Amino acid sequence: MAELLVVRHAQASFGTDNYDRLSDLGHQQSEMAGAALREMGWVPDRLVTGSLTRQKETVASMGYDAIPEEHPGFNEYDFDDLLRVKFGGTIPDLVRGDRKTHFRTLRETLREWQAGGLEGASETWINFKTRLQDAQTFAVDTDKQRVLVVSSGGAIGQLVANCLNAPPEQMIALNLQVKNTAMTKFIFSSRAFFLHEFNTTPHFATPDAAKLLTYS
Repeated sequence: MAELLVVRHAQASFGTDNYDRLSDLGHQQSEMAGAALREMGWVPDRLVTGSLTRQKETVASMGYDAIPEEHPGFNEYDFDDLLRVKFGGTIPDLVRGDRKTHFRTLRETLREWQAGGLEGASETWINFKTRLQDAQTFAVDTDKQRVLVVSSGGAIGQLVANCLNAPPEQMIALNLQVKNTAMTKFIFSSRAFFLHEFNTTPHFATPDAAKLLTYS
């Protein structure tokens, strides 16, 4: 059976005006992830990303020269848009800049979104789920045996939750567990799609490397 390896993008620029770009640490994490795959002898024969800059920069810094295919279904949900709807247009500075407040608000906002709230958001929860399913179908509609996708935490959480037939709430828990450059592997064929590994980070296994692990 073939393998679909979905890697979360490396550390982006949390707390800055442009989150959608890698930090210096993010580029280093990406290099480490690519080196770990090469050391394991895992060589992809198909590359796919969403359309986000942080995803494309991750796959480039992993050391792959080929231009990846692009499917916007692998993009993250637009959390800024959800927050603007939730707070009437202006996101509070504390939500944007304080990590504890940010992630508490993220949980609350996603629960509201999943329940059908936040009317006026650019994407509904149902549409998010549908485009992730479409992206999964795109990635596995191939005769390639090793497909590497670079995506984002919420998208990966939904792929796993859907594969396990888990309730929507579980997607939030999975989303918040996904580490930067963590690897989630699925096994697939024309008739099957199974979760094989979730959120692994072999490149952070040593004590020194573990200091470089991040979640945002």
